[in-house]
Amino acid sequence: MTELKNSPIEDFDWAAYEKGETIGEKTREELTTAYEESLNSVKDKEVIEGTIIALNKREAVVNIDYKSDGIIPMSEFRYNPDIKVGDKVEVFIENQEDRKGQLILSHKKARASRSWDRVNAALENNEIIKGFIKCRTKGGMIVDVFGIEAFLPGSQIDVKPIRDYDVFVGKTMEFRIVKINEEFRNVVVSHKALIEAELEQQKREIISKLEKGQVLEGTVKNITSYGVFIDLGGVDGLIHITDLSWGRVSHPSEVVSLDEKLNVVILDFDNEKKRIALGLKQLHPHPWDALDAELKVGDKVKGKVVVMADYGAFLEVAPGVEGLIHVSEMSWSQHLRSAQEFLKIGDEIEAVILTLDRNERKMSLGIKQLKQDPWENIEEKYSIGSRHTAKVRNFTNFGVFVEIEEGVDGLIHISDLSWTKKIKHPSEFTQVGADIEVEVLQIDKENRRLSLGHKQLEENPWDVFETVFTVGSVHEGTIIEMLDKGAVVALPYGVEGFATPKHLAKEDGTQAKVDEKLSFKVIEFNKESKRIILSHSRIFEDEARAEKPAATERKPKRQSAAKKQQPQPEENPAAALERTTLGDIDALAALKEKLSK
Repeated sequence: MTELKNSPIEDFDWAAYEKGETIGEKTREELTTAYEESLNSVKDKEVIEGTIIALNKREAVVNIDYKSDGIIPMSEFRYNPDIKVGDKVEVFIENQEDRKGQLILSHKKARASRSWDRVNAALENNEIIKGFIKCRTKGGMIVDVFGIEAFLPGSQIDVKPIRDYDVFVGKTMEFRIVKINEEFRNVVVSHKALIEAELEQQKREIISKLEKGQVLEGTVKNITSYGVFIDLGGVDGLIHITDLSWGRVSHPSEVVSLDEKLNVVILDFDNEKKRIALGLKQLHPHPWDALDAELKVGDKVKGKVVVMADYGAFLEVAPGVEGLIHVSEMSWSQHLRSAQEFLKIGDEIEAVILTLDRNERKMSLGIKQLKQDPWENIEEKYSIGSRHTAKVRNFTNFGVFVEIEEGVDGLIHISDLSWTKKIKHPSEFTQVGADIEVEVLQIDKENRRLSLGHKQLEENPWDVFETVFTVGSVHEGTIIEMLDKGAVVALPYGVEGFATPKHLAKEDGTQAKVDEKLSFKVIEFNKESKRIILSHSRIFEDEARAEKPAATERKPKRQSAAKKQQPQPEENPAAALERTTLGDIDALAALKEKLSK
């Protein structure tokens, strides 16, 4: 830029000038030349520096040391609302003299012509620049920076989430250039980066003064499911949910609320990661220290169930003081079920202290101890021979486990379920959850187990069967099952017998089959083992043997006497069946009625 040449003419003749005469020895042309040389030599489309000499709301007057001043609209200075008279600004010479003789300047074009150089320099030097927010756009704002339209993402406006973007339109703010794409002529700026840098400096200063155990006042800034963020005046700290209260907390909002001011204690901090761990409950004495000193094992306490698990429940007996009720201490029953079957969260109950360790701050409780142990007087309540109603709890291959009352269990052996049925598995006889009548057979107090029977509720029908199914008697039976060793035969009154294959041969030489109804002769009866051995072939074999002529003839009287002394196996089957039926009709009628019941 050329300097203004305004040195005075030393021999200027003022008297001649007033008369209109030639000025000294210089001609008018010389004066014109001298005047023109005193001005800047400028060219169109050139960028030079000017000085603002006047301002109003609409325009600014700029002096570039030219024969006339230029006018620039104030809209071109929106990015800099602090501009004032005397400031130096760059201007672009659009026209030295328009039709009206006016110098035409543009600050906007001057900025644009050098904008990319400035933008790149600002990015390289991490420079703070000013920009004017022109309007909103998708995902952020458009900012005028050095005459270039730059993009300000919504996430880069502030460190806090922005709900209303419109409040920023028309504002001039400071930014830092974070990204430039030369190919697409894109510029990304951030205002948040400036705030974070400032906050980072504040954090360093604050953290440098922190000490563990120090108590500070803070404001609740954010509440999450895992804890509370506290603003300590430029730096944030976290109170974990476990450090909010000595008692159990389901959600931090139960203890604090947003914008609440409270005192917190510094538990720990990390200079490198700028993390500060805070505590709230540590400002209050531990509830265990305030627990009644007279409390001891065996005392009863009241409380509320605060946590449930399969293995037990935690009972809060005082704020911050909890005891565990294990599921085994909820019932005298030996069937350990889930704790949810006995209690639920929110239940207010009474319990007995089983163990108490003040040093470890642990307590175990029980609720079954509030009831008498049913096995203390088991001989009186469930004496041998007494009859009761029990509930089926479980099956095994050898029997049925039942519960007479809570804590009193017993086993019915599979052999004690029925006098007559041959049961392979207890599920054939009853089902889990069903009621069953039992009689106490034995008491095992040490192992807390009763031996029970079901069939003992009825008289042993085998005492009667012994007189009905005598050896040699003939009865009708139906083959119900074929096995490798023989066949199972269903006899009258619900009794089953067994016949080997050789005793299943029929008179025509064929073999008896399942579901076939035949006459069978009893060839063996064992009451102790409840076994009846039958034979179908023995019937016609004995008949054939009887039809053969006797080896020696005997007198009728002697034969008659012999028959009276000993029953003959060769006697007629029909006669034997008739004799058996008529001889025991009263006993069988009574037995049949009892079995049908």
